[in-house]
Amino acid sequence: MGSTNIRQAARLKRKKRIRKKISGTPQRPRLSVFRSSRHIYAQIVDDTSGHTLAAASTLDKEAQGGPKFENKVEAAKFVGKLVGERAIGKGIKDVIFDRNGFLYHGRIKSLSEGAREAGLIF
Repeated sequence: MGSTNIRQAARLKRKKRIRKKISGTPQRPRLSVFRSSRHIYAQIVDDTSGHTLAAASTLDKEAQGGPKFENKVEAAKFVGKLVGERAIGKGIKDVIFDRNGFLYHGRIKSLSEGAREAGLIF
């Protein structure tokens, strides 16, 4: 078992622990974040109906064709602003932040700050 498998197992354990406590409702959906080695993804989910209400990632046209990012932290902040703007456009203001087992540091923190700047409350 490699060190990446141990890290992944620890993250999934944290994720399960977090998801026991939080769930997205139509009034307050869940802002879920996933981070890969290259990209970052954010989506706003209503868990009662199982629908994604808004989503954004570094693979979106706005992020790809937009400004060139100096580092992944800046790209994450842009994605946070993007998902925040899309959510506010659909009338979603209050969300629950789901860091998905990732530590609240670096790219995850940057994405949440970007979403808050766009007007999301959590």
